[in-house]
Amino acid sequence: MKATLEPPRVSAKEPAVWQLVGNTPLIPLDLPGNGERHRVFLKAEWQNPSGSVKDRPAREILRAGFREGALPGRRLLDASSGNTAIGYALLGAAAGAGVTVCVPANASVERRKLLAVFGAEVIQTDPLEGSDGAIRRARELAQSQPDRFWYADQYGNPANPRSHYSTTGPEIWRATGGTVTHLVAGIGTSGTLMGTGKFLKEKRPEIQLVAVEPDSSFHGLEGLKRMDAAIVPPIYHPSSVDRTLFVSTEDAEAMVRLLAARDGLFVGWSTGAAVAAVERLVRGGARGPDGENPVVVVIAPDGGQRYLSEFQRLQQT
Repeated sequence: MKATLEPPRVSAKEPAVWQLVGNTPLIPLDLPGNGERHRVFLKAEWQNPSGSVKDRPAREILRAGFREGALPGRRLLDASSGNTAIGYALLGAAAGAGVTVCVPANASVERRKLLAVFGAEVIQTDPLEGSDGAIRRARELAQSQPDRFWYADQYGNPANPRSHYSTTGPEIWRATGGTVTHLVAGIGTSGTLMGTGKFLKEKRPEIQLVAVEPDSSFHGLEGLKRMDAAIVPPIYHPSSVDRTLFVSTEDAEAMVRLLAARDGLFVGWSTGAAVAAVERLVRGGARGPDGENPVVVVIAPDGGQRYLSEFQRLQQT
């Protein structure tokens, strides 16, 4: 695939809300001990229509379904920890496509309410099995009811990383004037890091791709996977990753609180994990490929509004 800086063309026949996906800003972040040598930026993905980075792959996957003629005749079916499900629900509703999502029962109450608002059919799965349990249930439904469902499979669908290759990567390259040295992103489906990283590596191979994973297979970081203890997404290529950092749920929660109280940025738990990882990079003296001062871009998948109930629980502890 040839890299291009041109934004993807949006068909005039597509719903207007689809055209609002992407072009999110970079927000400068002042980390403790950061100093002037480091420039760290949050890619504010909560400014997408449904409030998360997952609008990007959701739109691209929906496009594929309509091109194939599978939609709107059948229902889009997929597994999700919540954000992709909401993206499907909002963008699918605008395009007249029915959406069925398998979601772990411990997804935040805010996410479940948003899915109801946009009319998605929600099938709750065992919370102890996490996203893997949701994937297994979606596969069962796709096999047993092929005439009813079109299985989108965000974990294996090349449209997922392609959405980031064609939008997120070019946006970061343009916004940093080609000076980005590190891309940091949490790993769930891995589509964000794989697609964005592929584009950036084609522009400058020395750019470091840093994956962030939970430090335990049992964790409270919705949307993130501990890859050595989970179903590995077919779109994930570990050889593309330069470094993996493991972050505890407690450290991610602490960073969420710090960013809210100090910077007025209320972000989700996966963003808290990614920023905690960046703080470790900064304190470790990270440098650019040529020894220059690093320019670090952190993917901030969503805002904290859809975790309010969890945040309130933490404040009481």
